[in-house]
Amino acid sequence: MTECARRSFLASLVATALALAACAPAKPAFKSFDLTGADYALGFELTDHLGQRRTLADFKGKVVMLFFGYTQCPDACPTAMFQLAELKRELGAPGEQVQGLFVTLDPERDSSDMLKAYLGNFDPSFLALVPTPEELEVVVTHYKAYRKKVAGPTPTSYTLDHLAGFYIYDPKGRLRLFTRPNMATADLRSDVTALLQGS
Repeated sequence: MTECARRSFLASLVATALALAACAPAKPAFKSFDLTGADYALGFELTDHLGQRRTLADFKGKVVMLFFGYTQCPDACPTAMFQLAELKRELGAPGEQVQGLFVTLDPERDSSDMLKAYLGNFDPSFLALVPTPEELEVVVTHYKAYRKKVAGPTPTSYTLDHLAGFYIYDPKGRLRLFTRPNMATADLRSDVTALLQGS
C-alpha cells in the first residue's frame, strides 16, 4: 500500500468511527457514580425478613436500590430510608417499579420482627435481607462495603461505621450506579427515572 493510499485508508477509518460515534445514543449524564460494567456487587443470595430466600432475579423489571445498614444507626440509615420512601412517592405510579432492599450489617441485634417494624416506618414494600455471620462477610467483601464495629459502654451498645449509599440496579438486574454523599432527592429521582426509561 502506498503512503497516499495508507493515509486515505486511515482517514476513511477515522471518518467511519466519527460517524458511528455521532449515531450512537448519548450516554446518560447520571448524577450518581456510574458503576456500569463493574466486576463487583453483581448480586446476592440472602434470606429476607419474611424467611424467603432472595436473589436479584426476584426483582427483574424493577430498579433495585440496595443499602447496607442497621436498625440502631442514629442518622445515615433512617435518612437514607426516608429519602428512598420520598423518592417513591414523588415518582408516583412509576415508583411501584422501584424496590428498596436493606441489608442488615447487624444480624446479631436486628431480628426479623425489628426489621419489619423498622422498614414499615418508611415503606412497607421495602425488604430487609438478613445474612448469617458467614454470609455477611462474603456479601460485604463482594460489595466492597465498609463495616467497622465501634465499642459502646456495654457489649450490646456498639455502633457500626459503614458505607452509606445505594447500589442501584437497572430493570435488567445490572449494577449501574452508586449514590453520592448527601445527594439531593431530585438528582436521585433523575437517575432512577433514566433507568426506568431504559438508559
